[in-house]
This record gives sequence, C-alpha cells and structure tokens, in this order.
Amino acid sequence: MRDANPFVEWIVKVAQPCNLACDYCYVYEALDHTWRRKPSVMATGTADQLARRIAEHARRHALPRVRVTLHGGEPLLAGLSRIEHLLEVLKRELHGTAECVLSVQSNATLLNPLWMDLFRRHGVSVGVSLDGGREANDRHRRGRNGRGSHASVQRGLELLRRPENKALFAGLLCTVDLANPPLRVFESLLAHEPPAINFLLPHATWEHPPPGHDPNRTPYANWLLEVFERWYTAPRQETGIRLFEDLMDLALGGAVRSESTGLADTDFLVVESDGTIELSDSLKATRDGGAATGLDIFADDFDAAARHPVVADARRGGLAALADVCRGCEVVRLCGGGLRAHRFHPRTGFANASVYCADLRVLTTRIRDRVVADTIQLGNAS
Repeated sequence: MRDANPFVEWIVKVAQPCNLACDYCYVYEALDHTWRRKPSVMATGTADQLARRIAEHARRHALPRVRVTLHGGEPLLAGLSRIEHLLEVLKRELHGTAECVLSVQSNATLLNPLWMDLFRRHGVSVGVSLDGGREANDRHRRGRNGRGSHASVQRGLELLRRPENKALFAGLLCTVDLANPPLRVFESLLAHEPPAINFLLPHATWEHPPPGHDPNRTPYANWLLEVFERWYTAPRQETGIRLFEDLMDLALGGAVRSESTGLADTDFLVVESDGTIELSDSLKATRDGGAATGLDIFADDFDAAARHPVVADARRGGLAALADVCRGCEVVRLCGGGLRAHRFHPRTGFANASVYCADLRVLTTRIRDRVVADTIQLGNAS
C-alpha cells in the first residue's frame, strides 16, 4: 500500500442531536442509525484525547496548519462550556506545533451574543446552513414542531453580520431543491452578504435517486447553470461559490482538493461524539453504518487510520478509484466521478458512475468550455 497523505482537517461531532428535523437530513432521515448509539455530546475526556491525537499527527507530519470544524447534529447544543473546553485544549496541545483554523457549521438558530463572544475570543468562523428565502428554506428545514426555521436563522445571521462579528462569517451552505427557482434562491442568499456560498446536491444513491432525477433532462445541472451564469457575468464579484470556483480552477489546469470535484485524495476525517473515527458523513446515505471504520481515537492514532484499508479505499483519488465507465470520460478530471456516496448501489458498491453523472457531465462541460473560451479571448486581446 502506498504511503497515505496526512490528514489536515477534522470534522468533530461535538453534539449528536439537532434542534431541527430537516426532511432531507442524511444523518437522521436516511438509512444510518448509528447516531442513536452515541453520546449526545462529546465528553471532556474525549475532547482532550482528540486534541492530543491531532497534535500528534501534526508533529509527525510537520503540518504547519490544521483545520477543525465543529459539527453535529447542531453543534451549539453541546453548550458553551464544552465547546470552550475543546477550543482551549486544541490551542494548548497545538501550541508551537501548528496553527489551528477553527470553524463551526451551524443552523444559526441558537446563535446569541454569548456564542459570538466565545467565537471572537477563539477566532472561530461560522458557516450557516440556509436554503434560500422563507418559502424555499422552510419547505424542508423545519423544527420538530413543524414550524419553519427561517425566522430563527435570520436572527442568527443578523447577529453574525454585526460589525464586531462580520469577520467570522464564513458563508452559507445551501442544498439544491429543484422546487425552488434558482435565481430567487441565489438572490435571497446574496441578501445576507455572505463571503461564500456552497451549493450541495441532495445526498442520493442509485438505490434512492434524488428528487426529480432525470438523466435526459439534467435538471440539477440546469438549476446550477442558471446560478453560474448570473454569478459569472455579474459586473463585480458578489460572493464566492466553491463548486464553480473549483471547476474553473480544474478547467484551467489547477489542482483542487475536494470531496466532490477533481481526482485528489481527500484529506479529512470525522470524529464522532464518542471518539470513533468515521469517513465522510455523506456515506451515511448509503447504508446503516456506511461511514464507520471500526477505529477510535483512544485505541488508534490517525496514521493507523490512514493505513486502514477501509479508510485508504474511501479517500483514494485518481482514475484507479473510479468505475470503468468514468475513466475514459472527457470530464472525469473535473467531476472526479462525483461524490463517492452518490456512486453507491447495493449490488455493486461504489463501482459505478455517480447517480448525478448526466448532470455533472453537462455542468462541468459548460463551465469548462465557457471559462477556457474566455481565457483564450482575454489572451488574444492582450
């Protein structure tokens, strides 16, 4: 087995439960039920061990920088004291070894001045999940009482956009819903002045295709291309959109490390509230235990995780990791075969093209051709 690249990012499940009940959630509404067997919050002893393991990995590989993202469920349900303990122990263990870039991915409904004070003191950036305006967001992102979450998220975003907090605003995460007009969604997201927006395709497999799946009409590509055209032709850059920027970089010969585009190895792990080491959360959409590795931070260091066949296979990039049908495709170096979870079929595992294959082909081809043509035109003009 070839030596694996070190990990540089850890997604940490500081809280298992969520105060929302989004009907498309890949954790609570899909096939995986392992969350039921995990503690609701990460214990301080587990946080201490996690920080030691990350620092150990950083020293061993001379990493100048690591990234830690607090995640859930809804991570703020872990409470101020537990979160502050984790932030402090990470800072202490990594002092003199590596810079620790900290972030939290939240639904923002629980954000308040106390949280923002904590995040300012520790330099924690905040990403917020939001699917558009009230109607678009509240179609799926509702509380357990059935009430929409948009008003609560709006209050959190207003707090995050205050002058003293604005530097911590990392951006918005939006799941594509074909029922929502793409430009209306984009404009509603722009109204919050996010520095970045990331659009996610709904997690789906060949066994459970996404809503409106139609390889002949490629509705997901069409939705995203409407947004791309509006974003790309704007007289000034209003925000970053990672999916489009990654595809543009790849089209122009750049290198991108991403789970959903390109052919590079992935460089992150998930650590659950009990200290178990897992693969990408998206794999929970494939089957019960789909993200499990059988490893944990008390018994295993992260180098052992990198060598573990399940982990090594899941994070491996390159053409050899893809199905035969993908290897000769003209856009494979852009789409990278799509997200691993989206290739899953219960009979053939991951040895398939993405369930979004037709959409990805149209999306990547159009963006590639547009960007390359414009680059050539600019070169000729100069």
